[in-house]
Amino acid sequence: MLTLHKAAAALPKPSRSRMCEFLRSFGFDPGKLFLHKLILGIETSCDDTAAAVVDESGKVWGEAIHSQTEVHLKTGGIVPPVAQQLHRENIQRIVKEALSTSKISPSELSAIATTVKPGLALSLGVARRLSLIKHPECSTMSGGKAIEHLAKQGNKLHFDIKPPMQRAKNCDFSFTGLQHVTDRIITQKEKEEGIQKGQILSSAAHIAAAVQHTTACHIAKRTHRAILFCKQRDLLPQSNAVLVASGGVASNFYIRKALEIVTNATQCTLLCPPPRLCTDNGIMIAWNGIERLRAGVGVLYNTEGIRYEPKCPLGVDISEEVGEAAIKVPRLKMEI
Repeated sequence: MLTLHKAAAALPKPSRSRMCEFLRSFGFDPGKLFLHKLILGIETSCDDTAAAVVDESGKVWGEAIHSQTEVHLKTGGIVPPVAQQLHRENIQRIVKEALSTSKISPSELSAIATTVKPGLALSLGVARRLSLIKHPECSTMSGGKAIEHLAKQGNKLHFDIKPPMQRAKNCDFSFTGLQHVTDRIITQKEKEEGIQKGQILSSAAHIAAAVQHTTACHIAKRTHRAILFCKQRDLLPQSNAVLVASGGVASNFYIRKALEIVTNATQCTLLCPPPRLCTDNGIMIAWNGIERLRAGVGVLYNTEGIRYEPKCPLGVDISEEVGEAAIKVPRLKMEI
């Protein structure tokens, strides 16, 4: 049995006994070993229920996904209890569909990989505050996709929004300040245009463009400092180092381009998965399972050992050391 890490934050998970009962219902025996390693990946950390069967060569035998986007659009964002209930209602069907599509029986699986930590809580509230659900071009889009789409029609310099934490010489990210600034701008524009909260502003595209640009610059600068620190401490080679950007943020092409400017300036290579593999999917969980099975890390042979955790620290926290280094980041032209 494999339990895997995935970066996202805290949705409640099913109980241990419920998960064990669920896995056994498919006839999975974690004690069996097969020469041909096939992994079933199950992803339930956020708002989509997904499963996939992948072999150790990277071949995807079958996958299935149930999107909750339509449900969450009605509330302007993910509501954890609702997402949890939808996972319960759909997980068994999705796993069966993935196995059926792959034509693989449960007894042929070498392991089952599941997301155990953490799960996404609530996204940045700008997709919601701008009421883009009411915009004809964005009504069926998730928040991030709607912002990216609308930003293409706006002027990123129309509003002067400063990137957060400019004086902090570390690599931490923070979007709380940005959210407050954006909320004040929206409130002010609503007053100027004489519209009620929940109606669409004429300047919505400009706000989307400014927020996206500021977010990209913030991520780029913090990443730039991280690369410089790692090279300074010989944690990365001086040339031909690789930066991998994945997850939902990496599906935003504007942010990808900002990170590409950073990697070009630091003699690194940027690698990003295809957009469809940046959002919730069972393939990434299955492949993580294959890597862990090879390394013998996080492998459980008794399903009673499954634990779910709300937080997922990545490695050793050296943020204090990074701050003490006080690395000055060269200014880069973000011409995107």
